[in-house]
Amino acid sequence: MERTFRDSLWLWGQDAGSHHKKEYGWNIPGENKMGPVEGAAYLDISNCFRVVMGGTPAPPFDAESEQLAGFDQVVWSIMGDKSSVRNNDGADDLEEVLRQAAKFPNVTGGVLDDFFSPETADARITLPRMREIRDRLHSAPRPLELFLVYYAALFDIDYTPYLELADVITFWSWDSAQLARAGENLDKIIAMTPGKKHFAGCYLYNYGDCRELTDDEMLFQLELYCRLWKEKQIDGVVVCSNNLVDTGIRAVEIFREFMQTHA
Repeated sequence: MERTFRDSLWLWGQDAGSHHKKEYGWNIPGENKMGPVEGAAYLDISNCFRVVMGGTPAPPFDAESEQLAGFDQVVWSIMGDKSSVRNNDGADDLEEVLRQAAKFPNVTGGVLDDFFSPETADARITLPRMREIRDRLHSAPRPLELFLVYYAALFDIDYTPYLELADVITFWSWDSAQLARAGENLDKIIAMTPGKKHFAGCYLYNYGDCRELTDDEMLFQLELYCRLWKEKQIDGVVVCSNNLVDTGIRAVEIFREFMQTHA
């Protein structure tokens, strides 16, 4: 059966309510009670990144993986967001992700979130450790892929040795200025990382500018990512996230309307 655009959609799944914490200052309206399963169902997305934020969920992940059993594919975070302090100082959740993959057949990889720090030009783990993570994933009884989060703000720093170790680069435009250049920036990261898979990160909210996306901004990225997928320039799109789905923002409904026509 021919693969559709919808088949290539992934949800960036995090704990319900985690994006509304005051310390982040994103000013997201409404209230979020939908977790990854409910959010994905509303958006009709069948693949999920299950990513630790603020340290949760904490291992063991079994209960969460059981809830995610209906997804076609699940990628667990080996390293959570930068507020997940248990993943600081070289620590990670690799062993737990490998254990989940051995137990749940729809777990197909692991992702390193908030991996680079543009303020310090550092990565959160050493290059030898990242190579070890890659090798452990690849040598699992069922080989797994290593996903890496990369932001448009990182181009000024040479992270090539790390990018070469990833199987899949997920590329994100954090604010309106970066989003306006998403097409040329995606061309750039694709040229920088030949032979890799590339996923475009699709925000449902403008986190960088702490406001809702305009209708034009939301349609711009959807049309861009759909075109690039059809042209086989990118391999998938990651929608961020279930934390926005039930907040009443317009971008969610624009996404649903677009997918009814194009997916």
